[in-house]
Amino acid sequence: MSDTGFAISEYHDTTEIYKKLDALLAQPIRPVKREAMERCLKYFEEKCPKSHSITSEAVKYIPGGVQHNLAFNYPFPLVFTKAEGAYLFDIDGNKYIDFLQAGGPTVLGSNYPVVKEKVKALIEECGPSTGLFHEYEYKIAKKICELYPSVDLFRMLGSGTEAVMAAIRVARLATKKKKIIKVGGAYHGWSDQMVYGMRIPGTGRFEAHGIPRSCTRHTQEVWPNSISSLERKLRMNKLRGGTAAVILEPIGPESGTRPVDFDYNKQVRELCDKYGALLIFDEVVSAFRIGLSGAQGYYGVTPDLTVFGKVVAGGYPSAGGLGGKQDYMEYLAAGIQGGKKRAMVGGTMAANPISAAAGYWTIMEIERNNACEKAGRAGDRLARGLQKLIEKYGLPFVAYNQGSVVHLETSGVMFVKINWLKIMKVLKEIKERKHMMEEMGAAYMAEGIVTLAGSRMYTSMADTDEVIDDALGRFEQVFQKIEGVI
Repeated sequence: MSDTGFAISEYHDTTEIYKKLDALLAQPIRPVKREAMERCLKYFEEKCPKSHSITSEAVKYIPGGVQHNLAFNYPFPLVFTKAEGAYLFDIDGNKYIDFLQAGGPTVLGSNYPVVKEKVKALIEECGPSTGLFHEYEYKIAKKICELYPSVDLFRMLGSGTEAVMAAIRVARLATKKKKIIKVGGAYHGWSDQMVYGMRIPGTGRFEAHGIPRSCTRHTQEVWPNSISSLERKLRMNKLRGGTAAVILEPIGPESGTRPVDFDYNKQVRELCDKYGALLIFDEVVSAFRIGLSGAQGYYGVTPDLTVFGKVVAGGYPSAGGLGGKQDYMEYLAAGIQGGKKRAMVGGTMAANPISAAAGYWTIMEIERNNACEKAGRAGDRLARGLQKLIEKYGLPFVAYNQGSVVHLETSGVMFVKINWLKIMKVLKEIKERKHMMEEMGAAYMAEGIVTLAGSRMYTSMADTDEVIDDALGRFEQVFQKIEGVI
């Protein structure tokens, strides 16, 4: 196999994936058999007592018991104390194959030694932060600008959420327009204006609790993978002041859970040019995971602004940033220049020495090791293995991947169609399918596999063929226990 540098070796058949997902939704759910699920839950009771004790106490001091949504797992969160390459270890000493990979940033594998040693040396010399300029701020910005043709300037921030906020602010300043169009179902952080149409397309403000309607007044959503839907919205906005920006994840909403056609991004670029809107790529997950030039390099599409996160700090804290064309990025220039409008952006700990150094050395090591492609091959092996198991056991499940981002849909909860006239029935179905997804996640965990919510997995360079084949054997143990399997 020749090296391409990209994680995606062969593009998926988007139409075929959606047909299979529709077929999954058309039949009753197929959860783990009740008696098998009860045995699975005993694993947590018998093998994870320290985790249970700590997380039970944590509820007294932390809302919901965890500080981050990814940490919540059914029946209770586990406490992890060690990360190493392809594996995680919990406080009770149990070992797991790590397909969460901190939510995606550790393309090299967890706690990568080279990066760790660089960070340790920096802490010894400089400490975690000075509040002033450090050479690694320059080094990581220069490296990203070299690798991304669309990025003339790069501003490091504290998170992907902050980067999205900055991107939208810049787009409105640059275009003097207000409307922001997002693709329904996508997650672009939790700022007031972006809690709209999340997870399931068509839900609008369904999750906008505590957010005044005025905050989402200029936020709109369009149907995923539908160019006609987007053009209708752009055309309508043209009569009402215009569109400042279209923001999307280039591999599809929710890290490619809702896949898009290969030409989709190119068509969106053309529409943005036609209607005078900026194109914002949210590459929080795909940057340096799909390739060194991100998903935009793979698709050959140039956005106006690129949102970075996750890997930009190599799995270390304060991972976020915004890059783009000079004319737009100068709205984020630090300091005071009289008479020129600036987008107010802050963050005391943004671009701290640890984050900037960890990000820089992570990118250097990804490049040196061709890590994107290696992680992608692991994702291919995992997805194809899951497809074979699904066929072997006659299951309606759907497995597909965009390189090192692998999806395993067993309940299809995020694909439930919203019908506001039958909303109570829809909500009941969502609840049932969500609980099944939680149970599947627990069943995988009991077999020694950590996933994101039981439906998404990230592979890394550390995932050798032996690791993937071991994982597939564990998945098979779960599939054998699904209702209807003899």
